[in-house]
This record gives sequence, structure tokens and C-alpha cells, in this order.
Amino acid sequence: MPQLGLLHGRVWAALLGQLLRPPRVVCIRAVHSHSQVAEAVLTSQLKPHEEKSNLIIKTPKGTRDLSPQQMVVREKILDVIVCCFKRHGAKGLDTPAFELKDMLTEKYGEDSRLIYDLKDQGGELLSLRYDLTLWMQYPFSLTCLCEVPFARYMAMNKLKKMKRYHVGKVWRRESPTVVQGRYREFCQCDFDIAGHFDPMIPDAECLKIICEILSGLQLGDFLIKVSDRRILDGMFAVCGVPESKFRATCSSIDKLDKISWKDVRHEMVAQKGLAPEVADRIGDYVQCHGGVSLVEQLFQDPRLSQSKQALEGLRDLKLLYEYLTLFGIAEKISFDLSLARGLDYYTGVIYEAVLLQSPAEAEEEPLNVGSVAAGGRYDELVGMFNPKGHKVPCVGLSIGVERIFSIVEQRMKTFGEKIRTTETQVFVATPQKNFLQERLKLIAELWDAGIKAELLYKNNPKLLTQLHYCENMGIPLVVIIGEEELKEGVLKLRSVASREEVAIKRENLVAEIQKRLFES
Repeated sequence: MPQLGLLHGRVWAALLGQLLRPPRVVCIRAVHSHSQVAEAVLTSQLKPHEEKSNLIIKTPKGTRDLSPQQMVVREKILDVIVCCFKRHGAKGLDTPAFELKDMLTEKYGEDSRLIYDLKDQGGELLSLRYDLTLWMQYPFSLTCLCEVPFARYMAMNKLKKMKRYHVGKVWRRESPTVVQGRYREFCQCDFDIAGHFDPMIPDAECLKIICEILSGLQLGDFLIKVSDRRILDGMFAVCGVPESKFRATCSSIDKLDKISWKDVRHEMVAQKGLAPEVADRIGDYVQCHGGVSLVEQLFQDPRLSQSKQALEGLRDLKLLYEYLTLFGIAEKISFDLSLARGLDYYTGVIYEAVLLQSPAEAEEEPLNVGSVAAGGRYDELVGMFNPKGHKVPCVGLSIGVERIFSIVEQRMKTFGEKIRTTETQVFVATPQKNFLQERLKLIAELWDAGIKAELLYKNNPKLLTQLHYCENMGIPLVVIIGEEELKEGVLKLRSVASREEVAIKRENLVAEIQKRLFES
């Protein structure tokens, strides 16, 4: 270990100057005998007394805490979603919360300005993950779920096929709109099918999954808009849009669910530089929506039928509708040419689910949350990470958890729904003093039998206090043990709702509780 030499006079002066500064950041420099400098930074966590009153205790902008009541609701929502993913044979996957910065910024293009960068740690430039998959335009408070982490995982592990789901937090550095369920930190629920398969079968399953989840969550009536990137590109080409303006035109068309066609047309002409007649030709298409009959109609369209790319998309959509009919969900799907997500990695079918009405009664305040699910096909993304460019076709979806949660939360507030924050099934109580040991032995038996049980952390709690706790917490059953029960070898089992009590032999207690819980 090298020996430290004597500190020079200038160094001592600098050190003394640092120590005499206010207690914010103090730097101590030690000089080695070989003119090497080792630097240690000590950060004081305490501020002068007069500054303490200026501390604002709050969550960072665009984030929030979730209370125990909110966590119960969120867990129920996630349970419906994840159970559906598993029902369709998906495997769980998790990836790091941060990725290499170059990997993210290269794939997101213009949206890379929304990525949170991390300070250089150990020679790697890192950024918080922007999404879990990478193929959508953030329709429900995310630009949509996306796919860099999943695509990177597929390429890195040289996988050719996978059906996976991923639930996790992602971060976007944008202006939050909390009333619309739009945050800087939020949860994403992704489902993806990767691999070479026959056309439209995985795509149809993704749409079926969205229907199952939205129906299971009982959010009200909904519609899934469907389009295809190839049809959109073919439409732009035959309408006379320069290829360099395809994506800019897409971003304008994508606003049709928020502003009128007149305003969209004005933007395309005045801001995007399209000729008025080109914008009018586009308007003939993007204001159309319908079912398989619209697909058949566009096959006969004199302009669109000239595009080989558009015809490929129309053929796939026709096949998709055949599968959707077999799944029994065709009436929930609307072919809508105004659906034009803004990111570049879609290669085929794209879709977005929207609620058609408020899920509650008329007296509930309307909540504008936009789309609640979205997805699409992205066949080239995995190949972008593969050194040899080997492609793995992918299709997937994302559920807008934050927006769904906003809807459910508002419904709860409107109707005053009470939420249990625990799942406790049995409470162990006593009417007498000095029975802590017996209560502890009894609750251990219940825990060992897999029964969710609680007791008060007091030596001699009052019986009325214990019973009131059960009523307030919604605990259905109470086991009461006292001197009389101990002598007779029984326990009292009390129903909190009816207040009826029965004596149960101790050896039969677990079986009786399990029976009652099963019947309830």
C-alpha cells in the first residue's frame, strides 16, 4: 500500500477552507507522495436549523404514492390481467429498470427526449427504461408500451420464439396529466408473441386477450380500432404524399379522435406542407370505419387497389376478421383508417381499445382517459439488435393500467365503496387478562394451517376493543379463548356479521374455520 506523504501548505489551506464552509458539501483532498490525488466527497444530510421549515414534503412531479386501499384495487386489476395472460400460455419475464442509453435513444428516435438519463456510473451511460416492449405510441399515458427490453432480450439470448408477459414500472420525462391517468412513472402490462407463425393467428389472439381483460374488469362497453401500417403507407402513396412526409402525416391523422377533420386537414396543409388536393384524397379514406365489409370495399377501390403494399394489408385484415368471427369478438372490432400511431416500428396490424361510455351511472362525472389498451405487429425490431440482422416477427399488446385505475378509483369515490385493506380471515381474541401465551399458541396453529389470522399486540386488550377492530377491518370470524374455554377444551367461534357464537372443540377448530370460509 503506498505511503501518504506530508501535505503541502497549499493543500492544508485548501482543506481548512473546505472545512470552514457551510455544512453542504465538504471536499477533502489528500495528496500522495507521488503527486497522485485521492478525492473523497462527504455530503452533509443536515441543513442549518433555519432552513428546515422550508422543506416541502411531496412526491416528485408526475409520481404518486398508493394508499393501502388503492393497492387493493390495483392488485385486483393486475390479477385480472395477469391471469388472462397465463390463461393464454404466456411466460413471465423481467428485465432491468435501466438499459444502455445508446440502445434506447437509437430505437426511440424523436421520443428519446422523454427518456430519463442516469449519471455515468462505472463507465456505462444508462437510461431508465422507457417501456417494456417497444411498439406503440403511448395511447394510454404511455406513448404506448414498447419493446426495446424485450427485443434486446430475444436477440441477446438468440431466441426464435416466445410468448411472454411483463408487468413493471417504466419512466417518461414528459408533462404529466394526472386527471387522465398520465404520469412520469407508471406501470405497464405487456403481452407479446414472438416467432414465425401462420398469418394473423397470433394477432387475433392478442385482440381476443384485450377483449377478455376489458370484459373481466367490467369497465363498460368498449371498441377496438384496427388498422394496418401497410394500408396506411399504401394510402399515402396513392394519394400523392411524398414518402418523406409519411410519418408527419401519420401524426396529424392520429389526432382525429381529438379534433375535427377540418382542423386535421388544415394542419396537414399549413404545417406539414401537403397540397390541398392530397389532403382531400386522404380525407376520403381516414373518415371511413366499419367491419369486414369496409375491407371488401377497399379491395375494389380504384386508387388503393394500385398499391401492392395496401393489398397485402387488406388480405391480412380479411383473414384476421375470419379468426375474430370464430373467437366471437368480431362485433367489438372496427376497421378504422384514422388509427395511425406515430412511432416507426409497426410493420403490420395495429390496434387500440377505447371505452365507449362511462362505466358507471349518469350521475358520475365523466372521465376522459382516452384509450385503455393498444398493440400491434413489429417484425423488424429484434433484428435491429441481432448482429446478423436475423428477424423474429413479433406482435403484442399493452394494457393501460394507470388509466384503468383512474376509472375504477373515480367510481369508488362516487359510490363510496368501502375497500378491505387486509385479507385477514380470523381474529384471535380473549375476554380476560394474562392470556397472551394462549393467544400466541392458538394463532400459530392457525398460521401453520394456512389461515390468515391476526391478534392485537397487547398483553391485556379489552374484548370490546378487539370486536370493534374486527368490525372495522371486515374480519369475518373471531376465535375467543378464556379460562372457561381452556378448562373445557373448547373455543368459541364467533361470526362478526351475525354475532352468533358456537363452542368448538379445539382439535376441530381448523376444520370448522376452513369449512366456513369455503362456504362463504
